[in-house]
Amino acid sequence: MGIAQYMAKEMMKEIGNKSREFYEFVLPAIDIFEDGNELVVLIDLPGFSKNDIKLRIVKNVLSINAKREVEDPMGTVYFKHRPTQISKKVALPISLEDGEEATGMAKYVDGVVSLRIPMPKSSIIPVS
Repeated sequence: MGIAQYMAKEMMKEIGNKSREFYEFVLPAIDIFEDGNELVVLIDLPGFSKNDIKLRIVKNVLSINAKREVEDPMGTVYFKHRPTQISKKVALPISLEDGEEATGMAKYVDGVVSLRIPMPKSSIIPVS
């Protein structure tokens, strides 16, 4: 292998590392919206099983952790971007008080986690 081939191979390896770091930063894709009296959080986690995924809410922060085992491929790897581990924290527009536990339901279908959290009831103050 010549010096030019070696340098090209090393450059592609570094681009691959930076690209993987970027994807791990932006992944997973998340949508958050209100649906009636519930906060809905949709999290894209394709390639993970529901047993690989851990969700936790502390105060107003949702922690998303997912880790999967992947067999090393046989042969030469040309491109590898699918993450094997995700760890992300997202600020929610609601907050739990100390000692209060999150209630809600999470479902995992077709690579998407749908988390539904009851919204705290707000007090409406009449204006006279």
